[in-house]
Amino acid sequence: MISIWDANVELKIDDRVHVIRNAREAVAFLKKYWPENRSASYATAWKVCLDAASGVVPDAEARSAFEAAAKEAGILRQS
Repeated sequence: MISIWDANVELKIDDRVHVIRNAREAVAFLKKYWPENRSASYATAWKVCLDAASGVVPDAEARSAFEAAAKEAGILRQS
């Protein structure tokens, strides 16, 4: 079962908005679209989101880690 996060995480890269709704989408985004500047927060988000997709880590923890990495990378869309 794919669990949906309580709130989406919106990212903006090159005038394109990406909406991430769960840990599996986050893992796919981290792998395919993440900018080249991959920091320690990227590595944390990768691990936590993989674990959440497997049901090992709570979704809220994965969302928080993913959002923090996006903010550090400068791609978190601010409303």
